[in-house]
Amino acid sequence: MATRTIPALWRDALDTRRTGPAYLVEAEPGRWEEISWTEAARAVDELANGLLARGIQKGDAFGIVSRTRLEWTLFDFALARVGAITAPVYPNSSAREAAYVLEHAEAVGVLVEDESQLEKVAVLGLDHLLTFADLDALRAEGAAFAQEHPDALSEAEAAIGEEDLYTYIYTSGTTGPPKGCMIRHRNYYVMTSCIDGIEDLSLYLPLAHNFGRLMSLWGAYAGFTIAFCPDPYAVADSLLQVRPTLLPSVPRVYEKAHAAVTSKLESATGARRRLADWALRVGREVSELRQQGEQLPRGLALRHRVADRLVYSKVKERFGGRLRFGISGGAPLAKEIAELFHALDILILEGWGLTECTTAATVNRPARFRFGTVGPAMPGVEVDTDPDGELLIRSESVFAGYLKDDEATRAVLMEDGWLRSGDVGTIDADGFVTITDRKKDIIVTAGGKNLAPQNIENALKMSRFVSQALVLGDRRPYVTALITLDEAELPNSGPPEPLVQELVDGVNRDLSRFEQIKRFAIVPREFSADEGEVTPTLKLKRRVIEERFAAEIERLYEP
Repeated sequence: MATRTIPALWRDALDTRRTGPAYLVEAEPGRWEEISWTEAARAVDELANGLLARGIQKGDAFGIVSRTRLEWTLFDFALARVGAITAPVYPNSSAREAAYVLEHAEAVGVLVEDESQLEKVAVLGLDHLLTFADLDALRAEGAAFAQEHPDALSEAEAAIGEEDLYTYIYTSGTTGPPKGCMIRHRNYYVMTSCIDGIEDLSLYLPLAHNFGRLMSLWGAYAGFTIAFCPDPYAVADSLLQVRPTLLPSVPRVYEKAHAAVTSKLESATGARRRLADWALRVGREVSELRQQGEQLPRGLALRHRVADRLVYSKVKERFGGRLRFGISGGAPLAKEIAELFHALDILILEGWGLTECTTAATVNRPARFRFGTVGPAMPGVEVDTDPDGELLIRSESVFAGYLKDDEATRAVLMEDGWLRSGDVGTIDADGFVTITDRKKDIIVTAGGKNLAPQNIENALKMSRFVSQALVLGDRRPYVTALITLDEAELPNSGPPEPLVQELVDGVNRDLSRFEQIKRFAIVPREFSADEGEVTPTLKLKRRVIEERFAAEIERLYEP
């Protein structure tokens, strides 16, 4: 068996001698520059040798704090080739959060995108502090080092085994600090190698997230071109310019596109409305047959081509006009969204997994999909349920455990190799998995961000004015909160809203942007055991409260 390491993956990518571009970067607004495999190979070689020149070696942890940029990916490959362990930090992390990851990982250095990121980590006193502006000097140093030590890099690579650690990915805990998932070289290699190839891809997902990281590795493994989009708010424009054939995304992008499409369809009148309704009827009929794997009758196929030319193509242009299919992960995608897009001849394939199994465990396939499910198990992956309905995963992609936390590792990794997912679901006779509930209280926003609500709730309750707080945001576009107040502590004059807003603003200052509370509602009474809203130990029963105050919650998400 070939060595299943990230350096081996990179070498194989270069040995294929591909002719198309490896990457696309936006040199200036609207102008995309091609980066060849030869150029990428030279950059990684020089960066890796530069790291060796500075004493970075196997087992050293090294942080990266950056948006989704080419430099991130090339530096990650360079770290892997010398045996160092990448410790990614989300670019919108607070200074406190960045410090926790880098200190917990015992990082010897960090690469940051710019001065604003540098401010977050400069006080940590790391041995190696680099910005993107320093990379040219590091490459020059690496080129000189390679001249003097031509075998150093190959010797470093030869010392790397598939059981060695490739990266730490930090995932939010429910009540405590983030946990560092230890991902081996073979974990990501196995995950990458079980995915089919594609032509090119638009990538805006954060590379600190396992989904974005997998796409970055998959590009090298399968040989398609990756276009990097650092600004997630510019995705819509970049799609029109790059015209990808594959779009990996969290549901939020599809939700926004769905809202725009439905608004356009509903505002149509007269002949335009009749044409749209006809095209949707044709599309739904075609969708039903395709879901069942059946051939289209000749007449229906003809009507579908006409509908495509007149209606579907207009929607497809929003995604660049060449999209073969989209991939949705990181958070649940509403079944209705997938069904509407498929009726418009755009297939969105939903998958499911977690960092602890190196991204994905199940995924719908282009020729085998079922909306409302997260698909069947991926090749080489076993999925089962325990008596409580919790989904279990077993494969070679399962991580090595949590860094410095044996107790937490034992809680999720069973002796027979099964991984507890924390999600409750069902598996039908055909192997399709449906997620029915979340066993833990972790919130996954519509943007695919994971956050621990109790951490934020506890921060709110540090104020003497707040008696209880319930943070919301699962499958929602932003975070909100229900807050109860201690009447005895409140000032005698004036409404409480300005006071609470000031408290929320103070809590938000220590949170990443995706964690910050955008809106809140003051509940007129405390959650009580008499109403079945708290346990005997005064823990909040989240689902009961959400049902009881459903109207208040919905108002928090109104435009």
